[in-house]
Formats: sequence, structure tokens, C-alpha cells
Amino acid sequence: MKKLRGLPGIAAFIGSTAVFAQTGDMPGGPRVAQVNLTPGVTEIAADIYWLHWMMLIICTVIFVGVFGVMFYSIWAHRKSKGHKASVFHEHLGVEVAWTVIPFIIVIAMALPATKTVVAMKDTSSADLTIKATGYQWKWGYEYLDGPAKGVSFLSNLATPLDQIMGDAEKSNTYLMEVDQEMVVPVGKKIRVVVTAADVIHSWYVPDLGVKQDAIPGFLRDTWFRADKTGTFRGQCAELCGQNHAFMPIVVRVVSEEDFATWSKERKTLAAK
Repeated sequence: MKKLRGLPGIAAFIGSTAVFAQTGDMPGGPRVAQVNLTPGVTEIAADIYWLHWMMLIICTVIFVGVFGVMFYSIWAHRKSKGHKASVFHEHLGVEVAWTVIPFIIVIAMALPATKTVVAMKDTSSADLTIKATGYQWKWGYEYLDGPAKGVSFLSNLATPLDQIMGDAEKSNTYLMEVDQEMVVPVGKKIRVVVTAADVIHSWYVPDLGVKQDAIPGFLRDTWFRADKTGTFRGQCAELCGQNHAFMPIVVRVVSEEDFATWSKERKTLAAK
């Protein structure tokens, strides 16, 4: 009987693996079994992706080098072979080496990282400004200038309740779909002014290389410039209450012509 006790767990694991295998990549969101950052569709996202790999490679080289030397020293100079520990007290060469080399490594890592952080904060000369307000638990958008100036709406989760609470089959955009998307033109610098009406939220879209906390009583801004059209998904990245998981962000990037048409339609709808 003891041999049979693990069978339900094994069956559950096999079943979950089968479901996992049937799951498709999310359009504009994470891929199945994705463990790396996304290269994204903006210059900032690409820079973040490159910085991630650069830092990882440098840290891996340091790890392998330091622990390789340490383990070799332990093995090759062990007491059982008759070796005695060397004394490096106030050795000028060693003191200079372990001060200068880490300093150079830190500077080599800090310079490109600082350049990217400064670029992320440069919201000047924007082509379009949109105010994003976080609510428990939805996002409100207001277009402050451009063809859609004056357009405002709330963006709510659109996943059917029977998928969330029932046994209905989950879509590959489960909990990452909304009733009204934020629409922006491709190739334009979009400034997003972020705030919140109740608690701290966070406006986060990985493919756009954007993450900005929304704090009640404060206006904070970020920006992005999408290089291609498409729909890109994110979600609130700050624990903001009971329905935090039901607060997605969907940005649809369209051509300038389609954006002008959308702006006209939204203004006409608001005037009725």
C-alpha cells in the first residue's frame, strides 16, 4: 500500500504538465516557460534586456573566478600535503589589486546602467501626454493633449467571471484583458503621468520597458516610444488590496492614421 500513496500526486503532476503544454504564449505578454526578461518593443526595454545580460555575465565570471581560485587553493595547498598558509599582511600589491579591480568593475557596470536610468527619466519633448490614475481595482486614462485631447475612460478587467470563479476554459489572455485599451500611435514619444486615487499602485508594461509607481497625492511620470504596432500587456505591480490580481494594463499601439480615426470616434462618442 505504501507504494501506491504517491500515485495521486504523480497523476496531478502529469495532469498539470499536460495543461501547461497546451497553454499558448500570451499575445503582447509573457511566453510559456519564459524565464528571461523580454527584449520589448522600445529602445529602453532593449537597453534593460542588454544590461540584464551584461550584469549576469560579469557576476558569473566573478563567481567562477573567485570560487575557482578558492576551491583550487583549498585542494592544492591543503595541510595534509604539508603546505603552510602564506602571510599577506600589509602586502601592497594585494591591497592595491583588491581595491582597484572591484572599483573598475563597478564603474564598468554603473556607466551604462546610469545612462539607461537617466534616459528612462527624460520625459521632455513628448508627442503625447496621457494621465493614468490607479483605482481599486482598475485604471483610468485621460488624454491631455494631441488628437485625443479630452478623451477619458476607465479600463476594467474583461475576463469573464466563469473563467475566474468557475470551471470554464481559461483563455491565453486570462486576467490580462480589458474592456477599453489605452491606444497610442507608433513611433511617438508617449509621456504617461501616473497617480492614484486611493492606495499605491504601479503602472507596469514589460514590453514597453515601463514601471512607475502611482502614489496618491503625487504626479509621477514616465515615457515610452513603441517601435512597432501591436497590443502589449502588463499589470499593477504593487500589492494594492484584495483584487490586486485583477488590475491589468493593455496598451494598443497603432499607426498614426488609425490613432487619428480612433481619437475622432472617441470624441464623437463622448459628445453624445
